[in-house]
Amino acid sequence: MRGSATSDGPGLTQPPPAPKHSGSYFVTRLAERARTDAVAAPVTFEALRDNQLVNYLDAAQINEVEAAYRYAEKAHAGQRRRTGHAYITHPLAVSEILASMRMDHQSLMAALLHDVIEDTKIDKATIASLFGQPVAELVDGVSKLSKIFKTRLEAQAENFQKMALAMAKDIRVIMVKMADRLHNMRTIGVMSDEQRKRVARETLDFYAPIANRLGIHHMKLEFEDLGFQALYPLRADRISRAVNAARGHRKELTEEVRTSIARALMQEGIQATVQSREKHIYSIYRKMRSQHKSFRKLTDVFGYRIIVSQVDECYRALGVVHNLYKPMAGRFKDYIAIPKSNGYQSLHTTLFSMHGLPIEVQIRTKHMQSVAQHGIAGHWLYKASESDNFDASQRRAREWVRDLLELQQRAGNPIEFIESLKIDLFPDEVYVFTPRGEIMELPRGACAVDFAYAVHTDIGNTCNSCLVDGNPAPLSQQLQSGQFVEIRTSPGARPNAEWLTFVVTGKARSAIRHSLKHQQLSESIALGERLLNRSLAGGNRNIHDFDFRRLRKVLKEFGARRLNDLLAAIGNGDQMAYVVAQRLISADDPSREAVFVEQEGPVNIRGGEGLVIKYARCCGPVPGDPIVGHMTPGKGFVVHVETCANISEIRRRKASEIIPARWAGTTKGEFETALRIDVTRQKGVIAELAATLTDTDANIENITVDERSANVTSVVVVIGVRDRTHLARVMRRIRAITATLSITRTSP
Repeated sequence: MRGSATSDGPGLTQPPPAPKHSGSYFVTRLAERARTDAVAAPVTFEALRDNQLVNYLDAAQINEVEAAYRYAEKAHAGQRRRTGHAYITHPLAVSEILASMRMDHQSLMAALLHDVIEDTKIDKATIASLFGQPVAELVDGVSKLSKIFKTRLEAQAENFQKMALAMAKDIRVIMVKMADRLHNMRTIGVMSDEQRKRVARETLDFYAPIANRLGIHHMKLEFEDLGFQALYPLRADRISRAVNAARGHRKELTEEVRTSIARALMQEGIQATVQSREKHIYSIYRKMRSQHKSFRKLTDVFGYRIIVSQVDECYRALGVVHNLYKPMAGRFKDYIAIPKSNGYQSLHTTLFSMHGLPIEVQIRTKHMQSVAQHGIAGHWLYKASESDNFDASQRRAREWVRDLLELQQRAGNPIEFIESLKIDLFPDEVYVFTPRGEIMELPRGACAVDFAYAVHTDIGNTCNSCLVDGNPAPLSQQLQSGQFVEIRTSPGARPNAEWLTFVVTGKARSAIRHSLKHQQLSESIALGERLLNRSLAGGNRNIHDFDFRRLRKVLKEFGARRLNDLLAAIGNGDQMAYVVAQRLISADDPSREAVFVEQEGPVNIRGGEGLVIKYARCCGPVPGDPIVGHMTPGKGFVVHVETCANISEIRRRKASEIIPARWAGTTKGEFETALRIDVTRQKGVIAELAATLTDTDANIENITVDERSANVTSVVVVIGVRDRTHLARVMRRIRAITATLSITRTSP
């Protein structure tokens, strides 16, 4: 490709001076290796033909490939790459990569011609007339669209858009494009620091995942290792040194385990190839980073691969290795029965080998090995001999490639398309658009509230509704990739605590909690002030009438350092407004204004709306009784008769909890109280008591009869009366009954 700012790789240019690296030993070594690979030992067509093409192409096909090579060589005459060598070495190297994967002759021809349209005056029609329409379509598919782009990101997106569109028409286009990038990565060391890092990041973000998705394992690994070395040279060097050191320490043990596995398989009559394998440095780096482990704590750096001929031998080999070494529970995976989406098939198991060292073993057939290494390219390699099952294992990968055509057609611009492509490569992320067309990246399951906070915290704090693809939608609705999201805000809107049940991003969650904390505090203070002022209104007072510097003892009594703390406690329900009002009034005025009880049934304190009054069942106070009250958790203000035994106990423990109270003159209603009546045991006495109570307008709630002796019966009756006067009249009428011995008030 060209040596412009948007080029994939080293491209066309004269050899520059030695690049100024940052003093890194590994960067310098990377550059030197690139020059050695690209300049000292360039591939020739003769070597490609004699070493690879003759092994699987017929003579006519080889002649067509050679014709394409001669034409490209003439078209690129005089052009040189940044490595200093003739430019034709690049398309030739791309063809060699494809030939190693045994791609068909048209793919090799397209690889040789893939830069002709862009870098020369030759057009697509000329290519079609000379080499046929299929080859011309392939060449056009991997050619760049333009040399001038608005931004570097758009340049990248435009290239990917063209690539995917052509790839969906013919799968071979992606193979040429991937091989082109692979050779550029192999010679990336001669590029400037900025270009090297850009191309490496692009390779790790897009090319490596695509190779993985298509199952081209060896290309994916090389993309990752070369990209990692270019992007983080020091980290790559340290991990590489650690792997080399570990390999030396484990060399004898590794070979001993490999030999024992091969011997055991042979004894069972299974013809197999046993290979020791080594985890690649980028995979090691990702695992160290994701699991926060040091290199020494990794157990799967080294492993083994068993390659057999038939599928049934895979399972037989599995039994052999499980019999040889103890398997690790929960570490067996059957990708033969259930292939991966890219067609990968294999058995994976982890064993405890000699000295308890964990090892991973992969078991697969030769065909599965081809798919694991070459992915979709394996279709050409084993096209004639492969079974229908093998083709079925590739179906999902092929369908994914075809879907890219529809994906590209939906995209409104190159940036949108590249993000859509990234969505499909990284399914754990969701990509949605702002009204301006900007792309926001969110985790899977994110909703409109997550989106709002991703745009800006203030947007999230004031959002009250949203539009998804132009239609109203709930704020809790999970977003799907590709949707356009518009947030509606209002100055008075505030975060809702319910949002915490459906947001998924850490930013949204922390912002909502922070806002709710301050929102609740301010609202609690405002509510507490309003309730306290209402309670104080009964004594014609206001919160601003008090000098709280003088009443600090009152604040301390309620566990508050400042007035706002006390008001917040009232607003949150931790303190009762009328109790605080009584303390303030009594502390400011020794006369201690009493609480007034009014209205029917469970009533409210005058000036303290919303505060429920309960009447103690232990003494059954009725209007006219001398009363006091105290706070009871879960019940509010409980009214007792002053002489109640329970009040005496509370007064003994903490007299400050007793609140003086008196009945308001307007109090009306029916109040329950209990009477204990001892009567002479005789026939009809209970009926006479009931009739008397009814005659006095006392409502009978309950009657309990207890035979105290042979001659005395004790009757406890719970009645409803209007006030103390009504109760006295009831008690006089009961005393008038001949059988009555005594009558007293008691607890129900």
